[in-house]
Amino acid sequence: MKNTVATFRAAKGKEKLSMVTAYDYSIACLLEETRINAILVGDSLGMVMLGYENTLSVTLDDMVHHTRAVSRGTKSPLLVADLPFLSYHTGVADCVKNAGRLIQEGHAEAVKLEGGVEFTNEIKALVRASIPVMGHLGLTPQSVHAFGGFKVQGKTIEQAQKVLDAARSLQDAGVFSIVLEGIPQSLGAKITAELEVPIIGIGAGVCDGQVLVWQDMLGISKRTPKFVKRFANLSVEIVAAVNDFAAAVEEGSFPKPEHCYSVENEAEIMSHLH
Repeated sequence: MKNTVATFRAAKGKEKLSMVTAYDYSIACLLEETRINAILVGDSLGMVMLGYENTLSVTLDDMVHHTRAVSRGTKSPLLVADLPFLSYHTGVADCVKNAGRLIQEGHAEAVKLEGGVEFTNEIKALVRASIPVMGHLGLTPQSVHAFGGFKVQGKTIEQAQKVLDAARSLQDAGVFSIVLEGIPQSLGAKITAELEVPIIGIGAGVCDGQVLVWQDMLGISKRTPKFVKRFANLSVEIVAAVNDFAAAVEEGSFPKPEHCYSVENEAEIMSHLH
């Protein structure tokens, strides 16, 4: 069944939602065979795909490129793409134009943006333009410098109230869902219980659903954040497989005849070559 913004909303309080990142066609094809509800083309690609220290160097062109690739490999999950740093911070018009590129060129079905009350006008404008919006609160990676690093948010009364108020404002602005990242589980539970839109957690405790970066959950990333459960350890298998390939080449056991092409009159062709 095709997952849409409508089915996302309808799942609230009835079934848990799962979302996994993807950044290319190959992984998107694999995820198409799974039961996940949504694929997020996150600006996390800057760290796990491009080798940056954070997400701030990711451009809109990067996001369009990777979203378009993912869109070719998936049909069933809802396809959400991140609005990268400075693509929506310079005004409503820029926000709508840039989000429109992710929809038109990248073939995303919704966009995600970080931030609270300060971006409600941008969210309302996107909703008026019929662009579904997923919010993102708590530890918002685009604010890494303002936070002084990747630190858990909402640890004081004032911080927790700010996150809660922001969640309410995003819902009022028209988001269909909100990602909560890096906050105490009690705060995640309160927001999940109070809001009518589905809350997707990542390091926020038990919410209406969960999202993880695929490299983290499958053991590709070198660092494993506290909130990640590794469901596989593919890095070990990949390294072993590539080493097996290298050894087979070195010892001459690959390729074998079954890996090679031949023609019926091969000997005749070879005899005429000079």
